[in-house]
Amino acid sequence: MKIAVFSAKAYDRTFLSAANAAQGGRHTLTFLEPRLDAQSASLAAGAGCVCAFVDDQLDADTLSVLHAGGTRLVALRSAGFNNVDLARARALGLMVARVPAYSPEAVAEHTVALMLSLNRKIYRARDRVREGNFALEGLIGFNMHGRTAGIIGTGLIGMATARILSGFGCRLLGSDPMRNPAFEALGGSYVEVPDLLRQSDIVTLHCPLTSANHHLIDRAAIDGMKRGVMLINTSRGALIDTRAAIDGLKSGAIGTLGLDVYEEEGGMFFNDLSNSMIQDDVFARLLTFPNVLVTGHQAFFTVDAMTTIAETTIGNVSAFEDTGSPEYEVCAD
Repeated sequence: MKIAVFSAKAYDRTFLSAANAAQGGRHTLTFLEPRLDAQSASLAAGAGCVCAFVDDQLDADTLSVLHAGGTRLVALRSAGFNNVDLARARALGLMVARVPAYSPEAVAEHTVALMLSLNRKIYRARDRVREGNFALEGLIGFNMHGRTAGIIGTGLIGMATARILSGFGCRLLGSDPMRNPAFEALGGSYVEVPDLLRQSDIVTLHCPLTSANHHLIDRAAIDGMKRGVMLINTSRGALIDTRAAIDGLKSGAIGTLGLDVYEEEGGMFFNDLSNSMIQDDVFARLLTFPNVLVTGHQAFFTVDAMTTIAETTIGNVSAFEDTGSPEYEVCAD
């Protein structure tokens, strides 16, 4: 099958080509640098499958162009699918597949790396030492041991994070519509989100983005948090109202903020903009805070995860070609 791979980087070519070769090179891959949207969708004409990433825009207009060009399968090389109009896909007869799990540990380990870097001011200490400044003022942190960590979303990634934090000796609180017995077996306790926010020294988000939890962390939620809380988001950017978070940072309600995702990251993350001016004033303001650490959606980015993503994506395409259905289909509600 012909596969048009959008938002393709050199590493996508490496891992997807290797996964395809492992299946005898049965598919023809075309790697396209542009982000997928209604304007670029025509580049996929003649491809039965489009392979898209988290910041590609698969709205009704884009899906209509893809369908008209012969696309019958959208293979997401991601777990999240909030960027896809599933109802429109179903109406057009387009199947959508995803990678439901690739490496929960990769995201969890990056999550905790953000916590440790913020807590112990690693990024500031590095810069100081390089300048010959070995003073300790302004670098004080706190023991993770004994602190309360609130985990919103206790699926695979949330559980991987919980296991690490349990090893640090943190008290674990969780909030999830679906209780995970493994979380409770680890010593975690489930509470409602307001209670979790009120009690937690650290709050970390590991839930999918839905219409119901858009801006889950808004002004009211921040007002209900323990003052000086550490807030971490390696899930989806729009779970946090960024403007409200900025106000929380200014007031001291949020003590430290670690982000690997941003609600308006499309067209910015995954690209080298070092020779350009950042046009997003809200994001630029965020970067001025000394107690904020932002990485560019790299939590998933390990050799292990990329290998699994590529193998599962190619597997979805092969299953669709063989049986008419991908292995991991995403269905509209």
